[in-house]
Amino acid sequence: MRLGYTLRASANMMTHPLSGVERVRGRLDRHKDRRELAAVGAPQSEFYGVVADWQERLHRVLDVPWPCDAADSFAGIWKAIVADMTDAGLRMGISSYGGWNDGDQAYGEALWCIVAHMRPAMVVETGVAHGVTSRIILEGLERHGEGQLWSVDLPAVDPALHSQIAVAVPEDLRSRWTYVPGTSRDRLPGVVSHVGPLDLFVHDSLHTKRNLCFELGTAWPALRPGGLAVVDDIDHNVGFREFADQATPAASIAVRHVTGNGLWGMAAKRQPGSGH
Repeated sequence: MRLGYTLRASANMMTHPLSGVERVRGRLDRHKDRRELAAVGAPQSEFYGVVADWQERLHRVLDVPWPCDAADSFAGIWKAIVADMTDAGLRMGISSYGGWNDGDQAYGEALWCIVAHMRPAMVVETGVAHGVTSRIILEGLERHGEGQLWSVDLPAVDPALHSQIAVAVPEDLRSRWTYVPGTSRDRLPGVVSHVGPLDLFVHDSLHTKRNLCFELGTAWPALRPGGLAVVDDIDHNVGFREFADQATPAASIAVRHVTGNGLWGMAAKRQPGSGH
């Protein structure tokens, strides 16, 4: 089985040499990121200042009351996604997509509430895999009858996984969705330039500092004042902390995943006249 994977992956890398170079660079970057994290000398939850009351803090950023009806309705959305994935013969969670994880439940709830309260016109995300996060965003857009999602995604190196891409996204939600295959380094600048001001940017692609900083450096200037950047798996590198230190967002939070030890973060862009 391992030999089959190696042959399929090698053939894919040779067929798509530019993305293959990025994959190799990503492996090297991950080694560097681990060394930087080790040099921090503190647990990632402490380094990032993880909070437990993230729902209340998030809704304060959104300037809406907490608790909210949107959060209550998320349980039904999550249950439906799990059921659809099970019916497709797939599981959700840790290492469910070629060793990578699906979107975490707390991360999904945050995006659900953000879309419900912000009613974004334009959302850009990186990373799709099974499409759990994409489904949550699209369900939210559909509920308030407006908005578009653009997703930049480098398909898994193993072509055997390609039939699982976006399997969680039903056909009736896809009219609001544009899927753009390729690396974020190659495709994200063009997407951001094409779609104009963003209300929400979601990073869930290759979790290296180099890639995260490139994506935030591309998307953050295009975010409208008050727009949000939501970043999964910030514990993989120090990039989100360095970004927050440099960009000085109006607010930022770090949150622990419900499943596993991972962390995700959110940063809000300042409104004009709100300070430095």
